[in-house]
Amino acid sequence: MNSLFTMFGIEAWKPVLTALLLPPVPLLVLMLIGARLILPRRGLGWFVIIVSVVLMWLSACSGSARLLSQFVLHPPPALTPDRIKELKATKTPTAIVVLGGGLEPYAPEYGISNLSHTSLERLRYGVWLSRETGLPLGFSGGVGWAQPDSKPEAQIAAQIAANEFGRPLKWVEDNSRDTRENALRTLALLRPQGIRQIVLVTSASHMPRALKQFEAAAAGNVTIEAAPMGLARGTETPALTWMPTSKGITDVREILRELLGRFAGA
Repeated sequence: MNSLFTMFGIEAWKPVLTALLLPPVPLLVLMLIGARLILPRRGLGWFVIIVSVVLMWLSACSGSARLLSQFVLHPPPALTPDRIKELKATKTPTAIVVLGGGLEPYAPEYGISNLSHTSLERLRYGVWLSRETGLPLGFSGGVGWAQPDSKPEAQIAAQIAANEFGRPLKWVEDNSRDTRENALRTLALLRPQGIRQIVLVTSASHMPRALKQFEAAAAGNVTIEAAPMGLARGTETPALTWMPTSKGITDVREILRELLGRFAGA
């Protein structure tokens, strides 16, 4: 699917198409279809409307996101303390690579561009892992399809890593626009420098797709190890996980977005 976007030169349409395919847009359309069916086929029309409302409710629940993540995405577990100790002692040329997760083109409070919350959390974990293991750190992220006039994300990350975390990046890959390009361009950057193992840092929901793309780009020449973050579970009671919340909407959309990305090969 990703190759079709490239063939027709419509890669910039991907953010718009993604937004249209994610809740609540399809469910709102389904609801309108149900309303139209009420006149000729009252029973069917109400059935479609009720199904739409139920699905819209579920699409805003963190419980739905948890089930989708567990049974559909299958994210890998976090690195264990023992594995982190092994990485600290490894003799294999290894790099920690953080994948970008979005940016703010202009943050008025800082007067400059800034990383999104997701991207900043990924960078923070990558910096922490670099300190714990002593391994060099890199960041991959350019200008996304939805923000063509922004500063490359990796350049913003480099400034934050050096100035705020005190851990300068060794590698900056700032030309990629999606996960597939993250993998291709990062491997092209690290292979000539003798790197034979990559510890890949990204959000748990994004990790299955990222891991697939990096393993395909590595073609068996570089080992890719998952270091997912954002695996902590909420503290709300079970009943509250099935109440619609803004966090539930965000979590469900993120998981469905990952499934769309996997289908499109992006």
